[in-house]
Amino acid sequence: FKHYIYLSHIDFKSPMVIETHGYNTANVKSEVSSLLKANQVAVEYRFYGKSRPNPIPWEYLTNDQAIEDYHNIVVKLKELYTGKWISTGISKGGETALIYKSKYPKDVDVAMPYVAPLIDTEEDSRTVVHTKTVGSAACRAKVESFQRTVLKNREEVLEEFKKYAVAKKMDFTEVPFSEALEYAVLEFPFSFWQWGGKCDAIPPVTASAKELFEYLDNIVGVRTYNDKMYFNYLPSYYQHLSELGYYGFDLSPVADLLQIVKSSSNDRFAPKDVVMKYNPKYIKKVRKYVENKGDKILYIYGGYDTWYSCSPTPNPKLDALKMTLPEGSHSTRVKDFPEKDRELIMKTLSGWLGIENL
Repeated sequence: FKHYIYLSHIDFKSPMVIETHGYNTANVKSEVSSLLKANQVAVEYRFYGKSRPNPIPWEYLTNDQAIEDYHNIVVKLKELYTGKWISTGISKGGETALIYKSKYPKDVDVAMPYVAPLIDTEEDSRTVVHTKTVGSAACRAKVESFQRTVLKNREEVLEEFKKYAVAKKMDFTEVPFSEALEYAVLEFPFSFWQWGGKCDAIPPVTASAKELFEYLDNIVGVRTYNDKMYFNYLPSYYQHLSELGYYGFDLSPVADLLQIVKSSSNDRFAPKDVVMKYNPKYIKKVRKYVENKGDKILYIYGGYDTWYSCSPTPNPKLDALKMTLPEGSHSTRVKDFPEKDRELIMKTLSGWLGIENL
């Protein structure tokens, strides 16, 4: 298969940032390369985006195979780029940066993952606990009320959903409208906290079907369930259900209103007729390394982000820094922190990289 990487060159002696994208990518500048005025190589994950063979040989979609991709790229480019090396990635890409660090600790000088989970099981219960405890009780009650209101107005909301699909020229044959609506409602609490939803913006029980649908779409993104996106995300679900682990849906708030979805699992979105067996030891080994041996790792998290519940806790004895923006979301970046915290981040990077005046 053709593997797509994007190289942005400044100077052979300047630092080099390798961004381990978790999915498909394009030539997008990372925050880290901006902060460090660095070269950058952005690497698409194997079997995603343009780097996807058809059909996919699933047995070669393993994290270890992907890590070999990154290692080989770094070894080659180090022949040209002689400065310090920094790995980074966001979400699944940040998780990949941590896995890479655990497998080849000397490939990079510093790892800087953003909002990266290390997930313990196929349905990590910490994500559900998070949605039931984060924020205020009043806000969580509004979230649940919204879920129920959408399903109580199922037929009217479905009409809005179908209008949306026509306008956007999207097909929903893999996951039909009624089923997609139920999954979107079950996904809602996870996405609401993940992306920093505002409680005041949640529509009331008296809202129109159009308002309900538009808000659900705004938070969850119902396009996720269309045929094209279903196809695009098959590799992701394969990985989550074989090595990475994932989250499960909490059916309890709307169990009496569900007509189709009966399982809390995301396996509905995994490739069909492909044997998958979850390996619980894989990520546990990565977690053990980063929490106990992972020096020079700078973690960035948002405290409200659902994935924050699955973040590693580095041993205080390590030369590592975990920065959490208390009410931050999955989109939390260095620029979002208060000045004092930004100064600490830059001072830490400066010390680790031996570069003054960052």
